[in-house]
Amino acid sequence: VQLQASGGGLVQAGGSLKLSCAASGRTFSRYVMGWFRQAPGKEREFVTIISRGGNTYYADSVKGRFTIFRDNGENTVYLQMGSLKPEDTAVYYCAAGDSWSIRPNAYDYWGQGTQVTVSS
Repeated sequence: VQLQASGGGLVQAGGSLKLSCAASGRTFSRYVMGWFRQAPGKEREFVTIISRGGNTYYADSVKGRFTIFRDNGENTVYLQMGSLKPEDTAVYYCAAGDSWSIRPNAYDYWGQGTQVTVSS
């Protein structure tokens, strides 16, 4: 499966952004989908995950501010981000895998990343 992330940009602190990750192929619904992010000089970190059936899990740093959801009919997973903080600045990546995991190396397919910059 090929993934295409979009929706990043520059936003002021407290603002909102919605990221999209469109998947090619007919097997999107079989995958667990995750969002990760990587800030300059830091390791890629887990943000959120959604199961095939819609169960979700969030990193403590984004819980209550971010929402992940998927549309299997549209082969797309979304990340709605609110109450953004400067520390949310990073390149955001979507990923697809077979396992329910917060570890990046558990995912087989990755999008190209989309930059999110939050100004103070």
